[in-house]
Amino acid sequence: MSANSPAARPPVDDANRRRLEQLLADHARSGAEREALVYGERRLSYGELHRSVRRIASGLHRLGVRPGARVLLYLPNGIEFVQLAYAAFTLGAGVVPVNTRLAAREVEHIARDSAPAVVAFRADARALIRQAIGPVPQALVVGGTAADEVAFEDLLDEPERPLPPIPEGEDDCVILYTSGTTGKPKGALNTHANMVNQNVALVGSALGLGPDERNLVTTPLAHRAGIGRIFGSLGLGGSLTIMDKFDPEHALDLIERERISIVGLPPTVIRMMLPQIRKAPERCATLKHVLVATESFPAVLKREVTALLPQTRFYSVFGMSEALISILMHHEQFSHPASVGRPLPGVEVRIVGEDGHDAAMNEIGEFWVRHGAPGSGAVLKEYYNRPQETASAITDGWFHTGDLGRRDAEGYLYIVDRMKDMVLSGGYNIYSKEVEETLRLHPEVADAAVVGVADQIFGEAVAAFVERQPGARLTATELIEHCREQLAGYKKPKHVFFVDALPRNSLGKVLKTDLRALAADMLNAAPT
Repeated sequence: MSANSPAARPPVDDANRRRLEQLLADHARSGAEREALVYGERRLSYGELHRSVRRIASGLHRLGVRPGARVLLYLPNGIEFVQLAYAAFTLGAGVVPVNTRLAAREVEHIARDSAPAVVAFRADARALIRQAIGPVPQALVVGGTAADEVAFEDLLDEPERPLPPIPEGEDDCVILYTSGTTGKPKGALNTHANMVNQNVALVGSALGLGPDERNLVTTPLAHRAGIGRIFGSLGLGGSLTIMDKFDPEHALDLIERERISIVGLPPTVIRMMLPQIRKAPERCATLKHVLVATESFPAVLKREVTALLPQTRFYSVFGMSEALISILMHHEQFSHPASVGRPLPGVEVRIVGEDGHDAAMNEIGEFWVRHGAPGSGAVLKEYYNRPQETASAITDGWFHTGDLGRRDAEGYLYIVDRMKDMVLSGGYNIYSKEVEETLRLHPEVADAAVVGVADQIFGEAVAAFVERQPGARLTATELIEHCREQLAGYKKPKHVFFVDALPRNSLGKVLKTDLRALAADMLNAAPT
């Protein structure tokens, strides 16, 4: 029987399809005094958090929030973000988290697309919100109100009233807008079943997490990784410490002071923390688990940080706003260093070739993912208000990730590129991910990104943008020779540009559109 056949597919566990606010209420009943949130000097127990959520929900209901409505959260990291999200859920409404690093034009697109009933923001963001959105349906403001606005603080003083039941089938939870590196962001609509399955059932089970974990979130709460830390921590009854904004020294202070046991750290953040970790690795003595996501985990960085923190287990998680797919466990980081791991339990992965059929072992195709029906497991319900894009992205329950990769005989998955990042040179397909991974293997390379540029002879050529390690004197010739030794000759970069830092969007993803434009400008300006 095929592993992809319906009969062989493990079902999504209905017990794990509960709503997030229900899990919060359960933890408040069974452990009201347990610590739920830490932010600066503020600490909230599960009982205090649950009571505040109920009061805020009463206030939102008075403002007209009903099942199926959306609350846009343009808020920096803080307890208010968490309280408002769970209050919306309590009413059967969903939330639209928006990173406060986004520009007014980007906020305008998200607000127009999601049509929220309430927009929550801090008073110091009023000018940007007014510029981006204009008249707000209902403005909910933290830290001081103007005319026609409601103070968040007033909602905390609301009398707790009986709230109407949530209609059967109303499961929409959060709309996560994609980064928009190749176009306008679209909203990935995830349900409560998605969030509970991904962050509580799948990751929690894979790592053996429970209520004793002390979590730290270093990224914006509005980012997919931040959302995962909120729902994963509070869903399991653990404690969550929230950083207002990332600072390497402050992060180490919090890990040490709050006895943090689990944190999610992109490789970029690990690199930023590395000087402090080198000086005093004992400050991370309580750190048991690190979830590494959003970008690949370079081998050089991996070797150093695992040697410095032998008590810590590192897990590389492969996912996106639309789906959670696989995990590379700690013991596999060096046995399969180029892999993104094997699919999480119950998550199915097909690798589909250009002909629409499943690719053979080690052949390259697009990753398709399924975990129950869309919206019931680890795969999004739909793209919000985009039926055509949803239809093109989901076929018979299979979500097309847009990632090109392969699977080996042991079931490990390998990404070679995003479909739109492929370079076509002289009739050969060159997968930028493969070249980038090879560049990062050089000990003097901190990070690298590859794009295609116009070439008079081959149509396109490979251009590499490289961040050198501090103090490195690496030359373009040396780096090209390094690639020549690791790759087929046609895959090596023709052009190498050294930069102080790769351009990234507010979610930390490299802006390849910017790099292509920069490469074109630099090549046009070069003497002939």
